Amino acid sequence: MRIMAVFAHPDDEIGCAGTLAKHAARGDKIMLVWTTLGELASQFGDTSHEEVTRIRREHGAWVAEKIGAQYHFFDMGDSRMTGHRDEALQLAKLYATFRPNAVITWSDDHPHPDHRMTAKIAFDAITLARIPKIVNEVGGGQPMPPAPDLSGDDAVESGEDVRRLEAWRDPIRFYQYFAPASPYPEVFVDTSETLETAAAIASYYRDFYKWQWTDDLFREGRAGAGRLAGVKYAERFNLRASHLKARDFLD
Repeated sequence: MRIMAVFAHPDDEIGCAGTLAKHAARGDKIMLVWTTLGELASQFGDTSHEEVTRIRREHGAWVAEKIGAQYHFFDMGDSRMTGHRDEALQLAKLYATFRPNAVITWSDDHPHPDHRMTAKIAFDAITLARIPKIVNEVGGGQPMPPAPDLSGDDAVESGEDVRRLEAWRDPIRFYQYFAPASPYPEVFVDTSETLETAAAIASYYRDFYKWQWTDDLFREGRAGAGRLAGVKYAERFNLRASHLKARDFLD
């Protein structure tokens, strides 16, 4: 199984870190994706964009290693996302490359506009990734040129990768952070085995941002979800589907 977690800012992934780590431990392929660098965080002050990029890549690498994941940053602009097609197309090309079976992202109704726009393009990209002519577009909607015939040489002389992408048409299960107003069914994942990994990631960001909440508060949040699901610790999602799949028996 291949899972892509798509979020707006580094730290947004805290809500599913235990789930991702559990899947990675099972041998599934995980990719963490951030649509922005979160460069407007007050901790950066007047730091240059180049330095912010370096710091954020360090954050991404640390978290990805902790989970056992790959990672990728876009630079769509902190608090500047629009949800337009060009943003969704960037993500669709990554879908066509990584070929996820499931995506995890924000809810549709979060107050932060970047979170809502990230959820929107993550959903829109599912359709765009299915269409070969779309995932092979370059700027201005023109088709990407075919890969050159270099007589067996895989390298492209210009240094530019123009290999054509294969559209990704397999079903993608679309999970979103739980929202009370969501019309979609709830899904709980038992993260008791990976709580310590998730807690370490939350602490990593807490130390950077100088958040006031404690490790005990983080654990209590996971325990609260666990009590609803009949396990010790859990993470909670909505699955963007009309109905859950049929099960063999009632619980």
